[in-house]
Amino acid sequence: MAEISKICAIASDGAGFKLKCLLFDYLKEIGYDVIDCGTDSDASCDYPDFAVKCCREITEKRAGFGILCCGTGVGMSMAANKVNGIRAACCSDTFSAKATRAHNDANILCIGERVVGPGLAKELVNAFINTSFEGGRHQRRVDKVMEIENS
Repeated sequence: MAEISKICAIASDGAGFKLKCLLFDYLKEIGYDVIDCGTDSDASCDYPDFAVKCCREITEKRAGFGILCCGTGVGMSMAANKVNGIRAACCSDTFSAKATRAHNDANILCIGERVVGPGLAKELVNAFINTSFEGGRHQRRVDKVMEIENS
């Protein structure tokens, strides 16, 4: 089994299925173990079901981070952020993908297949996985977010 930081959980709904498949293959290609949390087609389905499956892989320490794909990335991020311990961010630019890791210690990247093309999606993944949390003043803010979650 790979080190947890090299394991990604990935999921989508039907609207994000093609992007999920592309990113699954890409992550494998660049040396990551990938846990596919569904869906298995582009048929309409309920995105919260698959968001939760992906989140559980992270909260139960079987994956170090996750990627969720849907039409816009927004629905998946809303569902994922309801799970304790998850900090999901919907990103469509590399600055945000880096900043959410560096400043928010995000553990899930959400991407919209109808918003982001394949090349940019790979750039977002690279920005996300190659950026570390800076801690420091940012830790205090992340702690406050977690306090909100636990209240």
